[in-house]
Amino acid sequence: MIICLFYLQSSAQDSIAVKREFANREYIHLYKENADLAYTAPGGELGAPAKYVINGRLTTTYMLLGSYKSPVAFAIIPDFTVRVRNEFSAAVRTPSYRLGFAAYARLNTTPDNYKYGELAFTHHSNGQDQDALNPDGTINTRTGNFNANYLTLSYRFGQLTPTNVNESYYSLNHRVGLQWYKFFRYEPALNEGFGFTRILYGFSWRKYDEIEKNAKNKSKTKTEKETWRLNTELSYAVNKIPSKNLMDIQKRLNAEINFNYSFPFMHNVFLMAAVGYYGEDNYNIYFQDHYGYVRLGLSSGFLRNRSRHYDN
Repeated sequence: MIICLFYLQSSAQDSIAVKREFANREYIHLYKENADLAYTAPGGELGAPAKYVINGRLTTTYMLLGSYKSPVAFAIIPDFTVRVRNEFSAAVRTPSYRLGFAAYARLNTTPDNYKYGELAFTHHSNGQDQDALNPDGTINTRTGNFNANYLTLSYRFGQLTPTNVNESYYSLNHRVGLQWYKFFRYEPALNEGFGFTRILYGFSWRKYDEIEKNAKNKSKTKTEKETWRLNTELSYAVNKIPSKNLMDIQKRLNAEINFNYSFPFMHNVFLMAAVGYYGEDNYNIYFQDHYGYVRLGLSSGFLRNRSRHYDN
């Protein structure tokens, strides 16, 4: 009896260990899939105060620690955005550089109904070194220095739906977060009206399909990919802003909804269409601009695109 009990206990412990290792491995994919998409948009944000030839955002995730042995992971996240102005020299003028470090903590062992926490530190600057204020007290948007550092704390959760008869399925993904700037050094000109503390919410609805169903050389595997993704992103500044009350939505609200669709012949890329509103343009020193916009182009990221055996 003692031997049997010992064997059952060992088997149970092995089963739990296997489940944890599987969850640790699968969550690494979730961390990357939930990262922001990169994009290229001819014409830039249509509706912006300035005219652009093309805008682009390049971001990725360097997973420094992503082991099946650990429920905690660490990553470096570079995030560079440029806007090429519609001028004779096609000037970029003030690139937007973000470099962040993120830590992730898995909160359960069920990737199909996942929950995890995320804490990120980000440095944001534009590479300029002139005074941020002009002699008349206005913001120097041509050569003015911009630098800020901030923490972002997020709780992410979501679920995958059961697979349909046609091999398609969906995922629903949520993010609730809080962003702080004033813990760290920042450009004093931002006191003119910057959103130092923001409440964040994001929702993403994604569809996955089996592709290459009729390939003649198809083996006993099914190839699936993310077919489309609908994202909604909201943030609201709640800190004190000069001459603005807490209900001044026009200044405090940033919002965007974007739809990304990938044709069967595309690999790891979407056609993108976005509609949004900047109460505070998040591109460096243009934080005083507020406007509605449309963005059209291509987007990409760590998309689900894999082959699985029919028995899985």
